[in-house]
Amino acid sequence: MDTVPFGIDFGGSGIKGAPVDLDAGEFIGDRVRIETPQPSTPEAVAGVFAELLGRFPDSNGSVGVTVPAVVRNGVASSAANIDRAWIGTDADALFTEATGRDVHVVNDADAAGLAEVRYGAAKGRRGLVIVTTLGTGIGSAIVYDGVLVPNSELGHLEIDGQDAEKAAANSVREKQDLSWSKWAKRLTTYYRTLEKLFSPDLFVLGGGVSKHADQFVPLIDVETEIVPAQLKNRAGIVGAALWATESTDEAPR
Repeated sequence: MDTVPFGIDFGGSGIKGAPVDLDAGEFIGDRVRIETPQPSTPEAVAGVFAELLGRFPDSNGSVGVTVPAVVRNGVASSAANIDRAWIGTDADALFTEATGRDVHVVNDADAAGLAEVRYGAAKGRRGLVIVTTLGTGIGSAIVYDGVLVPNSELGHLEIDGQDAEKAAANSVREKQDLSWSKWAKRLTTYYRTLEKLFSPDLFVLGGGVSKHADQFVPLIDVETEIVPAQLKNRAGIVGAALWATESTDEAPR
């Protein structure tokens, strides 16, 4: 029975996976992590996915995979911190064949956004929710009334002549040793730009730095309600499993 979906969070350094209870938005058992192969070609990564799934014989549902890339109908069209061989690869088809499972690939920030809307900080909220992940760059997910608008890539908005993430990502804060208040000023500029363009009902701030939300979120001066993410390191895996379970094959390939 197709009852136990599996989520895989694929990043530049590690590949993490677990079966997911989509009623609760929780892992079933422990998460497993395997080092990302180098080079991280699609074929090499497919082998790791097969190994990972082999450790969970009771998970027989669809498999969702996050990737740090723009994904259109299962095809990767960019590659952030992974091998450039991903560009143009039909990842859905490759991983489905390699694992013998029904696999669906989704952008990593989009997966986190879906999870936060269904189970986390934006649960029960209608209207336009923008989820951002503050890390090496700035990932984003736009969700309207629970429906994802994929591949938004709002970290690449041009603000003051440069990509927003080059001024406001958490990696920039760390590299430049910015105080929380100085970083919050940059985030204020960023989120005010999003407000002007989208007039959202809610911002959700994710990424590892969200565990320090009390240090900087109150300093971000915007009109829109802004809250920290809740699922933390579960978001990618849970969102991927959710995406796979609810995906259809109706889109043209």
